[in-house]
Amino acid sequence: MRVLIVEDDPALAKIVASGLADQRIESVVAGEIASARERVAFGTFDVMVLDVMLPGGSGFDLCAQIRQRGISTPILMLTARDAVDDRVRGLEAGADDYLTKPFAFKELLARIRALARRRPSIAPRRVRVADLEVDLDTRDVRRADRAIVLTAKEFALLECFARHEGRVVDRAAIAAHVWDDNHDPFTNVLEVLVRRLRRKIDDEFEPKLIHTVRGAGYRFGA
Repeated sequence: MRVLIVEDDPALAKIVASGLADQRIESVVAGEIASARERVAFGTFDVMVLDVMLPGGSGFDLCAQIRQRGISTPILMLTARDAVDDRVRGLEAGADDYLTKPFAFKELLARIRALARRRPSIAPRRVRVADLEVDLDTRDVRRADRAIVLTAKEFALLECFARHEGRVVDRAAIAAHVWDDNHDPFTNVLEVLVRRLRRKIDDEFEPKLIHTVRGAGYRFGA
């Protein structure tokens, strides 16, 4: 499972992300509206957790914008407000659930899991490119019927590539999908990650699937 956490309190975001990691749930953190929009545009998530009060805008507005784009990913609104009007506004904006701060992490986890189970199966959950098969639910990856073990970041990168097969994906789009706001775009960590993924899914196979497009990004496909 992959969860987007939009929360401007770094301490709280870290606690939630750490707790989810303990449950083998990957999370991506955005601390403001602009970075949240970028991650929604380029990332794929099973659940989104949105705070209401955010730098640069409102979580209510962000929720409404997500729904206007036709994105059906379950959304949990997370806020310190406890007024009925706020809960109603969140639901009218398109949220699926609402949790008031302070909260017990166990309750947050239970609600995230419940929302993930309700997620509509609109996007394909199994992707095939040439002889590579990627199961987005089990994270099982096979090429030429050989099982390939990937780290969480390697799988996130592969998922980003696979969902944009045949198209050039730039560094910003990849970073938005794989990393959170703490990622430094001026490091070579992306190139290192691409090399690691190439070694696992390309080096011993034909045709090659990961192609560098100089000055633009990467293209994935046979």
